[in-house]
Amino acid sequence: MARMTPAALRAAAATLAAALAVGQCAPAPPPTPPPFTVVEATIPEMQAAMAEGRVTSRQLVEQYLVRIGLYENDLNAAIAINANALAEADARDRERAAGQVRGPLHGIPLALKDNIHTTNMPTSGGTLRFKGYVPPYAATLTVNLEAAGAIIIAKTTLSELAGYMAGPGNYNGAVGHAFNPYDPRPDPRPDTFDGRGALTPAGSSSGSGTAANLWAASVGTETAGSILGPSNISMLAAVKPTVGRVSRWGVIPITADQDTAGPMARTVTDAVILFGAMEGASPDPNDPATTRCEPPPNRDYTPFLDAAALKGARIGIPRAFYYDPITLGGESRGGLNEAQRAAMAEAIEVLRAQGAEIVDPVDLPSVVDPNPDRHITQWSFCGSATEGRGGDADCTAVVKYGMKRDFNLWLDSLGETAPVKTLTELRAWNRANEKAGAMRYGQARLDISDEVDLERDRPRYEADRARDLELTTTRGIDAVMAEHNLDALLFPASSGAGFAARPGYPTVMSPFATVPNAPTPAFPDGFDAKPAPYGVSFTGLACSEPRLIGLAYAFEQATRRRVPPPAFP
Repeated sequence: MARMTPAALRAAAATLAAALAVGQCAPAPPPTPPPFTVVEATIPEMQAAMAEGRVTSRQLVEQYLVRIGLYENDLNAAIAINANALAEADARDRERAAGQVRGPLHGIPLALKDNIHTTNMPTSGGTLRFKGYVPPYAATLTVNLEAAGAIIIAKTTLSELAGYMAGPGNYNGAVGHAFNPYDPRPDPRPDTFDGRGALTPAGSSSGSGTAANLWAASVGTETAGSILGPSNISMLAAVKPTVGRVSRWGVIPITADQDTAGPMARTVTDAVILFGAMEGASPDPNDPATTRCEPPPNRDYTPFLDAAALKGARIGIPRAFYYDPITLGGESRGGLNEAQRAAMAEAIEVLRAQGAEIVDPVDLPSVVDPNPDRHITQWSFCGSATEGRGGDADCTAVVKYGMKRDFNLWLDSLGETAPVKTLTELRAWNRANEKAGAMRYGQARLDISDEVDLERDRPRYEADRARDLELTTTRGIDAVMAEHNLDALLFPASSGAGFAARPGYPTVMSPFATVPNAPTPAFPDGFDAKPAPYGVSFTGLACSEPRLIGLAYAFEQATRRRVPPPAFP
């Protein structure tokens, strides 16, 4: 080919420029968008990507299964994986292609705590005796989620029987210890060098898999802190509902007086979407408590996600015990350390900047009463080996009585498939199989519950239940909410969980800060403990979830402090 002269090259360039100027050459194609990734993706973002054809439900499940395969050995976050998850995702994709989208959870992979019945995976409760057991019916909340189009991809690790055995949080006889993704290393201290994590996952609903993006969100259960505690320490948002909002039918119980299930997610929006799908459209005949609150239209809580909800809201600060130490019987109790205090001071300033009216202090009457007999901190639930019959005068028997009553009722509901027929049989099996790991840390709570006589001890239970409610409502949350015309109380982290649990009141949590993980005794020199997440909790009266959701969402939008665990990209 002949070489072009400089003049010819200039002429060709001019011709090309002219063609471009009049649009005779097609523009360069737009850049290819990056592949959709599930890492830190919200439920609305997943729905938008599926609606636009950028990802399918099957591809979401595939990505999560890959992450489970990569990180499960480090976290032990799952007890079981749904072998049919891909087939279920394909079915949801076919429905979407046919224009049948069930709702905002359509095709979204979720996990359930392993005390919630599923019939496509075992429900072990973390006990060795129930390992591999598939119950004869699904929990009502499982049915509701599947009807909403969700895919239950896994069952999460939990403390044995939701913490009602003994031992550290998130250990069970079925799979061992679970770990916190913000520091998944074993605890190196000699007295606790038994396999537990240096940073606890906190409580019996593992938030580890949700925090590390092994699934989109999860469902936990709480009797006195097992939704809020693990959400706090895993930098998650959560809704701990009013007892009765979500049916407990098909959930292994501790006590119906306080048990509830609730959503745990990486954002308040995701938690709220999940919450609405969990709640029934009408009361569940299998759970009388579900008549307590009226669901919003279409069980949709997203209209309450209002970034301006803090403007004019009255937020109370329960200083005594929860922020500042109190003195009782000559002893100092409660209060925050320096880092926690700084975090909460900053949170309060954020609330003020967003237009909230801060009422400070708002001390709970049963927390500041000088009479120890009328003081809530002197009245914890009976839960140790020394608090059995004859040693339980100074603790409430509500939980141990409720466990005997409700656990046996749950076993009855399983019919002939039940691995054991009574709590007594389970305790005996555990003792007989101790060497196999059935009760590594004992079973003190089961023991003191099983000695309860449901008829003879009923008057004591009823009296203790009445005292619980007096201390936490009449002389607790109800009193200060009414006196100060409050919308919510602001508790540091999950510190108010036990107080609100006794009357079954709701709390909504938002991620916020980190504080040093500095236990006593201290870690050895050179260990370099990673910071612990530290959230804030908005607590209110029964059925006040709509208002609390707005407050937590507005706080979250004003701060946006959640960061994913760096070790699990």
